[in-house]
Amino acid sequence: MTQPVRIPADVDREDRVLANLTVRQLAILAVTGIVLYGGWTLARGVVPLPAFLIVAIPIGVTAAVLALGRRDGMSLDRLVLAALRQRLQPRRRVAAPEGVRPAPEWLTSSITASDATGAAGTSEVSPAALRLPAEGVTEAGVVDLGPDGVAMVAVASTVNFALRTPGEQEALVASFGRYLHSISAPVQVLIRAERLDLSRQISDLREAAPGLPHPMLEAAAREHATYLDQLRRSTDLLRRQVLLVLREPVRATGPTDGLGGASPLTLLRARRARGRDGEITETARRSAEARLVRRLGEATELLSPAGITITPLDAGQATAVLATACNPDSLIPPSAGLAGADEVITTAAPDPDDEPPVHHRSTATRAGRDNAPPEPSALDEWEGGDL
Repeated sequence: MTQPVRIPADVDREDRVLANLTVRQLAILAVTGIVLYGGWTLARGVVPLPAFLIVAIPIGVTAAVLALGRRDGMSLDRLVLAALRQRLQPRRRVAAPEGVRPAPEWLTSSITASDATGAAGTSEVSPAALRLPAEGVTEAGVVDLGPDGVAMVAVASTVNFALRTPGEQEALVASFGRYLHSISAPVQVLIRAERLDLSRQISDLREAAPGLPHPMLEAAAREHATYLDQLRRSTDLLRRQVLLVLREPVRATGPTDGLGGASPLTLLRARRARGRDGEITETARRSAEARLVRRLGEATELLSPAGITITPLDAGQATAVLATACNPDSLIPPSAGLAGADEVITTAAPDPDDEPPVHHRSTATRAGRDNAPPEPSALDEWEGGDL
C-alpha cells in the first residue's frame, strides 16, 4: 500500500552542494579566494602583509555578504546584478516595435553651440523601444508571445478541500495528481488577488430597493447597501482568482526529460534553430494554437472529476488580465475597448452637415417682426372652436 509523500513548499530551492552552500555561492567564494591568493602571490615581494590585508579584507567581506546574504528570498548577488541591469537600461521606453526613429535632420541641424549643454542633458532621457513578452491577443484569446510561442489563459474554479471527508480529499488529490502526471509542456497555476470595487453593486441595490414588493424587503436592501458601503470604506477588499496558463512553443523542442521539461541540449538546439530559421511561419503558429486547444480540453476532462471547472478567457478578458498584471493599481478598470500600445488615438471632427442651419435675418426685418402682432397658434385656434 502506497504511503503519502509530503512535497516541500520550496521546490525551487537550489541544491546544497557543500557546507549547506549552493554551487553559485561556492563559485563566488572560490573565485574571490583565488583572486586574493593570486594577488598576494604576485605582490608579497613588494607589499607588506598589513597593507595587503587592508585591501583584501573589504573585498573578501563584500564577496561573502553578496554570496551568503539574502533579502526578500533572493540572494544579494542577484539583486546587485538586477540593479546594474536596471541602471544601464534606458529609463523611458515607447511603443515602437520597429525601433525608435532618429530625430529629423532639420531638427538636429538647428541645434547651436549654445544648446550643447541642453542637448547633453536630453541625451540621457532619450527613449528606447519597449519590448513586451506578449505581442498581442488573437480573437480566440490566444496570447502571442512572438518567437517564444503562444499561451492561453483559463479561469479555474475552486474547491473547499478542508470541508471534505478524508476519502473525498484522497479522491481530489488523485484527480489532481492524474493531471500533473499528464503535463508534458509548461503550465502555470497563477493565484492573483485584485482590489474589489463594490460601487456598482451598491448603486444597483439602492436603485432596485424602491421597486421591491414589500417595505421590509426595501429596508433590507437599503441596509445591505449601507453595510457594503461601510465595509468598502473600512477595509481593503480583495478578490482572488485562480488562472491556468498553458504555454506552447511554436517550434517543437524535441524529447523531454523525466521532469517534463526539455533537456539543456535540446534547448540549445532549439535556440540555434530559431536563429537559423528566421521568422515563424503562420502554419507553425496555427499548429501551436491547435495543440493549446487540445491541451486545454485534456485539462478540462482531467480536472472535472475533482469539481474544478476550466473556462477559457476570450480576447477581451485575456487583454484585461494582462493589463491588470502590468498595472495592478490602476484606477481605470481594464477593458477590451481600450486603445492598444501601437494605436493612434484620434478624435473625429464634427461633421458640418450634421449641424443645424443658422438663419440670419436683417435688423429691419427683425425689428418689424418684433413689432408685429403675434400669430395665433394651433392651441389658440382649438380653444376658440375653429378646429
